Amino acid sequence: PARKKRIENVLSSTGLEYSRGGIVIAKGVATPSRTLEQAIRHRDYSSINEEFDRALRTIESSPREAVSAASNILESVCKTYIEEEGLEMPAKQDLKPVWSVVRKDLGIDPSQTEDRDIQEILSGIFAVVGGIGALRTHASSAHGFGKRRYKLEPRHARLAVHAAHTLALFILESWSKKKNG
Repeated sequence: PARKKRIENVLSSTGLEYSRGGIVIAKGVATPSRTLEQAIRHRDYSSINEEFDRALRTIESSPREAVSAASNILESVCKTYIEEEGLEMPAKQDLKPVWSVVRKDLGIDPSQTEDRDIQEILSGIFAVVGGIGALRTHASSAHGFGKRRYKLEPRHARLAVHAAHTLALFILESWSKKKNG
């Protein structure tokens, strides 16, 4: 414990902190991830938690695995929402169809928002979902490759993981707001 505290103090003095999975990050960089971690642990969603841990653990060592986990986090959040809200699960259960069910039920629709700036962000969310799903299909560990192979780097995986974490947290917060009025 004393040795661990000393290491944490040294990291802290240089603006760094230890993150799960043996990763040292700049303070504040992973705020959406930390907030999402608290939200999923509070709700005890093991399927989401497993993908969350896998994504963070593999960003540096296996970017392909991290991208797969990023997509799975969103799929797990959406499927959990659909199941708990008693909605009809779509026949095709990959990211886009389950996201479509959730966004419609939560009213996440740019055209129903008056604030232009929020409309812009909500419109971007659709591109993020499409991009994460496509990256999972074309570059992650979830599928094999043909002749052409992506040169996926940790920075690309980190982008996908943090985007997925931000969106997953937004879904969970929107769900809480819907439940609590």
